[in-house]
Amino acid sequence: MKSTLLALAITAVVSTPAMADEALAKSKNCMACHAIDKKVVGPAYKDVAKKFAGQKDAVDVLSNAILKGSKGVWGPVPMPPNAQVSEAEAKTLATWVMSLK
Repeated sequence: MKSTLLALAITAVVSTPAMADEALAKSKNCMACHAIDKKVVGPAYKDVAKKFAGQKDAVDVLSNAILKGSKGVWGPVPMPPNAQVSEAEAKTLATWVMSLK
């Protein structure tokens, strides 16, 4: 019984940041164009993580795209800039996206 409770507690602690960052993405309206595992208007977050895997500056590149927008990276539909997202939030979101597998 103790080991089951310990396992549940560890799972809750480990998954809480991921849920919190998904909540941030929802609160900043990112999920209007993106989903974790399927293309909506923009690419799936898992596809973004896969594309930038192994790139040392991936979090910085994604943070910049979140803040300033981008075009031509994922096709003809540009990603608009997100003025409602702070630099710290952009880093948090980019780190979360890169953690998705």
